[in-house]
Amino acid sequence: MTPGRKIQVVVVDDSSFMRTAITRLLERDGRFEVVGQAKDGRAAVDAALQLKPDVMTMDVNMPALDGVGAVRQIMRRCPLPVVMLSAHTTQGARATLEALSAGAVDFVSKPSGEVSADLSRVEHELTEKLVLASTAQCSRSVTGAQVLQRTTRDPAAGPRLLSHVGTGSTAGPRLVVIAVSTGGPSALARVIPALPADLDCCVLIVQHLPPGFTAALAARLADQCSVEVREAQPGDRLYQGTVLVAPGGRHMIVDHALTIGVSDDPPVNGCRPSADVTMRSAAAALGSRVTGVVMTGMGRDGAEGLRAIRQVGGQTVAQDEGSCVIYGMPRAAVELGVVDRVVTLDGLAAAIRSRW
Repeated sequence: MTPGRKIQVVVVDDSSFMRTAITRLLERDGRFEVVGQAKDGRAAVDAALQLKPDVMTMDVNMPALDGVGAVRQIMRRCPLPVVMLSAHTTQGARATLEALSAGAVDFVSKPSGEVSADLSRVEHELTEKLVLASTAQCSRSVTGAQVLQRTTRDPAAGPRLLSHVGTGSTAGPRLVVIAVSTGGPSALARVIPALPADLDCCVLIVQHLPPGFTAALAARLADQCSVEVREAQPGDRLYQGTVLVAPGGRHMIVDHALTIGVSDDPPVNGCRPSADVTMRSAAAALGSRVTGVVMTGMGRDGAEGLRAIRQVGGQTVAQDEGSCVIYGMPRAAVELGVVDRVVTLDGLAAAIRSRW
């Protein structure tokens, strides 16, 4: 984008009132120019192709073609950053996760339902996310291009519980902690389904999402995976071949009994859940048997966590700049000098499986 030029936005919503309200909100900000509006998903795709804006706001529930379908078509035909505007309901969370997994960059919850007269309550969040999204790297969606053959765990083997045996070495089942934020759902949809059913580690995912959205994320991933994926609960034990997603709005901790705990302590790095919190606790509990992974996202969450893992002899990995939607968190970790390996998005599943 040319320096000094306003960020060009297309506003998509089936409500004329909402289109007008969003447009007025953005234009009074001074950083944006609304170059078009669309009342449904089909018109949104046409506007993307014709106007090629820097970013779009996208309603979820619309006639003809909904927001999820529009995002899929846009990412396939003319990739550009999209920020979803969704109702904060269970159904809205699921649809929003579908859109994020299809390639939308971020989302903002409408403060009071589909038609929100109090949009000013989320004005700062919306404008800042649109500014950030306008810098995102979007590529053509490959959803469905990579067909994975699911494997099945041998029932006779049974799940293997992580234990304290061998915590001073890399022997035995490992724990992998993934830090991910902006662009995470679509990135995770490329990585987690590529893990085999006989995975010899337990995986913890710290995705920056509010309450209600992480359960939907876990459910979506579970539908695509051979491994078990679910939202973490207090008291969960760590089994190989299991992926646990930190509950939205709460820190996830690995205690010394190797069970999951949760905390409502203040945000760290502006985040709750924070990957630094989870990684530090994992390093303290399992030592060198921990692998830390930092993926796409804004900010620096996970960098100090990787430092803690490296200090106890664990492995550290960061996603490369070229495959990140936002190269913030991986950059912070690389610049801190705590990353052993930098790999592409499609190389992360192999990095999780391997020992070196």
